[in-house]
Amino acid sequence: MGAYRDESGNGTWFTKFTYTNWRGEKINRKKRGFKTKKEALKWEENFLREQSGNLDMTFKDFFEVYEKDMRPRLRENTWKTKEQIISTKIIPYIGDLKVNEISKATIVKWQNELIKEENSNGEKYSQTYLRTIHAQLSSILNHACKYYNLKSNVARDVGSIGEKEASEMKFWTESEYDKFIEEVKDKPLSFHAFEILYWCGLRTGELLALTKEKFDFTNNTIRVNQSLQRIGGENIITEPKTKKSIRTVVMPDFLAEEMEKYMAGIYKLKADQLLFPITKSYLHHEMTRGSKKSGVKRIRVHDLRHSHVSLLIELGYSAIAIADRLGHESIDITYRYAHLFPSKQNDMAISLSNIRKESLEDEWEKLLGDEDES
Repeated sequence: MGAYRDESGNGTWFTKFTYTNWRGEKINRKKRGFKTKKEALKWEENFLREQSGNLDMTFKDFFEVYEKDMRPRLRENTWKTKEQIISTKIIPYIGDLKVNEISKATIVKWQNELIKEENSNGEKYSQTYLRTIHAQLSSILNHACKYYNLKSNVARDVGSIGEKEASEMKFWTESEYDKFIEEVKDKPLSFHAFEILYWCGLRTGELLALTKEKFDFTNNTIRVNQSLQRIGGENIITEPKTKKSIRTVVMPDFLAEEMEKYMAGIYKLKADQLLFPITKSYLHHEMTRGSKKSGVKRIRVHDLRHSHVSLLIELGYSAIAIADRLGHESIDITYRYAHLFPSKQNDMAISLSNIRKESLEDEWEKLLGDEDES
């Protein structure tokens, strides 16, 4: 074990050592290109810890190991989101602690700090965001348990904070949406973006990835097979959230006409050109502007998707049909929107009573028939 100055004379250092792999084989390892002896020794130390499953390394160093293991398996935008949360909400608190020394008390203190923390607008983090942050830490420690011999996942043992779903699901009725959309007609880009979100139930990322070639005006359909996220100032286009999300959505006739006119008004529109070259923050700003001018309650952009579901439920469509349109599993629709579906309990009870009543009438008629024969 040791670090040596490179003989080529370029001033760099290299490390050379022997280790035993998981098969028990002796392997010679050499790594070049370090600026200092300290960097070379640090790399060797971390490599040997990783190979031996010894988590006597800092959380920050283990995150680099986790990245090598997991990044190739995840969509780029999924990884970027994970990385942003871990870099800003976890590493500043526990990054310098050794993984095998992170205690339950450490997790509790970290959770309490998150609960007190405020975002750039001076607001507390939402319950769903708190739960998401905790889940990211738990997933890393779970990886350490599964593959690197960490004894226990203390984040899981302590338990999560926050909630899986917001306590109250907000949405607009059709009349509320009509008032809102009237106030954003002055901006065609905003108007048509919100029309698709409300009347088709697309996710924001799916909307932003739309191009001319995804529209079929013969059948009035939109092919949803991509999602766009803006991360680090760059547009990253990937497949949608799940395989179920890849779908074809049929537009109402009036929306198809609106979109055809909208595209005709874009100068030299190419087939693969983004129809909505905007950001999520732009849509948030427009939601605020339209809500204030129309006087309707402010909801999130994503709540337009909830609004679409509530409208379809009101029109009498089943959970299976709605799930197919939104790219969800039907069980998710049933669970998340159960309170919006009309109750059938009374109808069920009446039907069961009728069955019992018919059975008793049949028995009574049979009894009378037997008495007539005698």
